[in-house]
Amino acid sequence: MSTPETMHHIATEGAGGPEVMRLVTGARPRPRVGEVLIRVAAAGVNRPDIQQRRGLYPPPSEASPILGLEVAGEVVGLGEGVTRWRIGDRVAALVNGGGYAEYCVAPEGQCLPWPSGYDAIRAGALPETYFTVWANLFQLGRLAPGERVLIHGGTSGIGVTAIQLAAAFGATAYATAGSDEKCAACLRLGAAAAINYRTQDFADEIARLTDGAGVDVVLDMVGGPYAAANLRSLAKGGRLVLIAFLGGPKVEKFDLTHVMTKRLTITGSTMRPRSAEEKGAIAAELREKVWPLLDAGRGGPVVHAVFPLAEVQAAHALMESSTHIGKIMLRVEA
Repeated sequence: MSTPETMHHIATEGAGGPEVMRLVTGARPRPRVGEVLIRVAAAGVNRPDIQQRRGLYPPPSEASPILGLEVAGEVVGLGEGVTRWRIGDRVAALVNGGGYAEYCVAPEGQCLPWPSGYDAIRAGALPETYFTVWANLFQLGRLAPGERVLIHGGTSGIGVTAIQLAAAFGATAYATAGSDEKCAACLRLGAAAAINYRTQDFADEIARLTDGAGVDVVLDMVGGPYAAANLRSLAKGGRLVLIAFLGGPKVEKFDLTHVMTKRLTITGSTMRPRSAEEKGAIAAELREKVWPLLDAGRGGPVVHAVFPLAEVQAAHALMESSTHIGKIMLRVEA
């Protein structure tokens, strides 16, 4: 089957709400050295996409301006020097942009095979959250068996993945969520306890649940408003890992005494600016340590809703409503 020179993709006309996105026809990308060309079957919708659409998260200069950071599909083209993949392979890929399209390129090291029994939607729901959770919770956060972790946003794509992987690797996970329904979902996913942050003080609850000891790691996507309570929640030698600032990056009151007396570490990272080599190293660890779990049917993404690519505005509106539990996906048909 020949590959067309043009494709449908989602374009944004300026910065703004979901209405700035529309389906257009444009040139198909060509794989560069070390890249594969993927015929996209599914693409994930993620918070960075929302921020980029709003004009608050510009893509790197070398990345595609098209939204979309994760895809699943079939390899239909190979750039010079590619050795890990062949035409016809089915891959899930963390991409540097360009996912909301019929065709997308990805560095070969950022691709992983579909786990056993997965379809395109489930495979496409993996890369962004699994790369992010592995790099932050396990590499930076050094979460170890027998430790405790507090995961904010427990029913987000990140939260679902973090709860499942923490439990799978022998840690005790606590989660926060914004409704009793979402808290119940966290428990079903494997959290030992779930805290409704709208009705409970999570730091007080963590103190109660741990008999005052605290947790070893906090994985936080809220930022400034949670800073003080996060420090209160940490045990001696604890690690606060920041992955987003949905509540804003500024901290008004911050008692550094906790950092010194409890020997705390505050760290964090973003995924998109990392080099292909760094992302490839994360992919290699995922394939070795996590993909066997997925192949065996353990864990995996929770897909809340699937939209056709042309209905991307509705997909973004749903994400902004924060009523979903798990992933929001786009189905792409070339």
